Amino acid sequence: MERTIYREIKATRRVWELAVVLLAFIGGMLASFFYVEHYGHIVTGMTNQIVWGLPHVFAIFLIVAASGALNVASIASVFDQKVYKPMARMSALLAMSLLIGGLAILVLDLGRADRILIAATTYNFSSIFAWNLILYTGFLGIAGAYLFVQMSNGIPYAVVRKVGLLAFVWRLALTTGTGSIFGWLVARPGYDAAIMAPLFIAMSFAFGLAIFILVTVTLCRLSGRVFGEKLIHRMGRLLAVFVAAVLYFTAVRHLTNLYTAEHAGFERFALLDGGIYTTLFWVGQVLIGGLIPLMVIFHPSFGKTFKAPLVASVLVVIGGFAQVYVIVVGGQAYPMELFPGYEFSSSFGDGAVATYSPSLPELALGLGGVAIALFAAGFGTKILRILPTSLSDANVGQD
Repeated sequence: MERTIYREIKATRRVWELAVVLLAFIGGMLASFFYVEHYGHIVTGMTNQIVWGLPHVFAIFLIVAASGALNVASIASVFDQKVYKPMARMSALLAMSLLIGGLAILVLDLGRADRILIAATTYNFSSIFAWNLILYTGFLGIAGAYLFVQMSNGIPYAVVRKVGLLAFVWRLALTTGTGSIFGWLVARPGYDAAIMAPLFIAMSFAFGLAIFILVTVTLCRLSGRVFGEKLIHRMGRLLAVFVAAVLYFTAVRHLTNLYTAEHAGFERFALLDGGIYTTLFWVGQVLIGGLIPLMVIFHPSFGKTFKAPLVASVLVVIGGFAQVYVIVVGGQAYPMELFPGYEFSSSFGDGAVATYSPSLPELALGLGGVAIALFAAGFGTKILRILPTSLSDANVGQD
């Protein structure tokens, strides 16, 4: 195994071009924020029934992926897997970048972004949202400390492992809190499920690793650095395990709901009669985000190529976005049962499935958050010694 050397990436023409594209998306995000702030949320597709729209889908996806992106560093430090140690710095940086991008969307989607000061200084500890605010800010601090001890000379590795263990426990708590936002909303049949917490943890492992593979390989190619074939195949097999775990917890969630009479209506809506939500579930989540990536990774011929884990990662990201959309928006579209055991109707649309059409400002907010995350990760590798000069199989100790 060669000695790992870290160097900043150079600002080549391709790097500048990518930076300009990301800045353009960030500019569109700011323009969208001022537009919505001026005219109000009436210009979006959100309504009294769908209060969490497309921006929240992007935000939750990025926040969940942020926890999973730190998994590479956790495997290296907590579980002492030497193969992943050269990528631990990149793992911590990407985790913070993804969380910052997700939180930026949530703050700008408020309309009055200055109101975040109220949420940051006034806590209602009976609300899971207040808990998550502490979990998010704590994650940034701990991940930053984790990156600092990894990059500092003279700090014993035992200290790095202890900070890594703290980061590992904290990110599990963060993802549990994010999943509990939905699992503890008992008024909505599409959310009320304790299994949401472990499901979100499995989702974070899959989404975070998929994004980590794509971002790290892209940065290596932009900077002319080697990424070993055995290494990416190893990460691809790990990704397959996480994808299978997401499918397992999803199956358990729906089978449990089918067994419970109070959730039977939502299950019929989600699995059979939900229109776009049913299509996104079966085609987007199960097929594109689950079964096809497994077939790609374990294909006897294509699965052995360098492209296979990359293709699988792209599919996991697409399927993961569809999954979050079905959970967030689909769970709101299905009507709440206000009076169990009784039939009722009103002119307000109670008992009817809500309609939702995402608007351009919402899309701009979401894509801008993704751009912030990617720009922050790229900028970090430009000014800090984050990325190894080589991730060849020899350099990371592959067999």
